[in-house]
Amino acid sequence: MNKGELGKTYAKGEIIVRQGEIGDCMFAIQRGKLEVLLNGPQGEVRTAVLREGDIFGEMAVFDREVRSASVRALEEATVLTVDKKTFLRRIQEDPSLAFNLVKMMSGRIRRLNAEVARQNPGGAMKIRDTLALTDAERALERRQTPDRRLARDRRKTERRHRSESPRSLSAEREASD
Repeated sequence: MNKGELGKTYAKGEIIVRQGEIGDCMFAIQRGKLEVLLNGPQGEVRTAVLREGDIFGEMAVFDREVRSASVRALEEATVLTVDKKTFLRRIQEDPSLAFNLVKMMSGRIRRLNAEVARQNPGGAMKIRDTLALTDAERALERRQTPDRRLARDRRKTERRHRSESPRSLSAEREASD
């Protein structure tokens, strides 16, 4: 290792993370080039090439779920492992790290959205419209559910009785005097 690197060195072709494994840390590339691979019905598909300064595996720091992709070294590479505790401590020391991470993740989401739209022209819009319609239908249905109307009417009646109770008591007192 050189340049004060602290990470682990991986040989060309070596897998760093494997899709489907549980993750609990993220990685920063100190040197080298890596490829991100998704296993699909047609086999492995390269979705990205990562270089020095890039990070990957960051979702595991937040959700501790299975890895969404595999990452393999395209050439000898040095990669630093960052666990959740270290990451959170660094965020406290320098909050701009969190902003930069969110910015990077937003960029990845935008690229994925563009790829989905490119792969399925018009499909993304149809899905969104269908979901919006479903949400609107659900909201309308909630408002029109008989149980909700009965509960609302019951609450109104209870409020009316509570507000009438003191008046009726004072009227009875006046009548008895």
